[in-house]
Amino acid sequence: MKLPGFRTRTRTRPRTVPAALGAVLAAVLLALLSAPAGAAPAATATGGWNKDGCVPAAAHPRPVVLVHGTLAGGTSNWLGLAPYLVARGYCVHSFDYGRLPGVPLLGGLAPIEESADELAAEVDRVLAASGASEVDLVGHSQGGLMPRYYLKHHPDAAGKVNAFVAIAPSTNGTTLLGLTRLLDLIPALDRAIAENAPALAQQVAGSAFLRELNADGYTVPGVTYTVIATRYDEVVTPYRSQFIDEPGVRNVLLQDLCPLNISEHATIGLLDRMAFHETANALDPAGAEPTTCWSVFS
Repeated sequence: MKLPGFRTRTRTRPRTVPAALGAVLAAVLLALLSAPAGAAPAATATGGWNKDGCVPAAAHPRPVVLVHGTLAGGTSNWLGLAPYLVARGYCVHSFDYGRLPGVPLLGGLAPIEESADELAAEVDRVLAASGASEVDLVGHSQGGLMPRYYLKHHPDAAGKVNAFVAIAPSTNGTTLLGLTRLLDLIPALDRAIAENAPALAQQVAGSAFLRELNADGYTVPGVTYTVIATRYDEVVTPYRSQFIDEPGVRNVLLQDLCPLNISEHATIGLLDRMAFHETANALDPAGAEPTTCWSVFS
């Protein structure tokens, strides 16, 4: 799928964000591919997850690694889904990635290539701690995009991952309801974002990063892919750009399962138990149960 492209600049190493630019960047960052404000770093043991000594239920032998979105953290993004999976017998792990110098608490801003290195280290750590041979990955927003770079560019990554569930992912970037056109109209803003928060520029529809990542296909053999989206996503737009049109990929629109669902970009990852139910189905296809409007009570 091709989306209208917008100019992006050559990737540079992140620098400390100048104080004078902070207010401008904060407003932009809170709009672009965001999770809720006030994101906090992941704790070593939080609400039943991030426990290296976790003993999985026999039906769920693979640890689940949760990959947060832009501006979020390994705790704040998963206060709903992580306990949901733990209660169903999964060993669940989350982590922080993509921190920039001088920008406390907010993750997912560094170059996506570097964040993929951090994911690779976390997957290896979880495998070593658990003794498992594979993990399952679940990501929200940028967390539904960055692992695809990891799977395509890290040696034997596909051999370490069984399933990847992408919730509201920036698969083809975003037009942000057309607001990304401002980057062409305001060069100073374009430069500020590209230089100080590279992952944001990389997630603009048509960016050089996305063209390269998607050029030879979206998936890799041996990994099961599921994409879960909402019609009311106001951040990753158009919402159908989140889907992957390749054999074997399951694309799920929540409103096809329940027309009453009104989740938007943040709530689909934070609160939506229908999305959680579909995630659990993707992690355990043999035990899957149909997702309906009643799944909010599951």
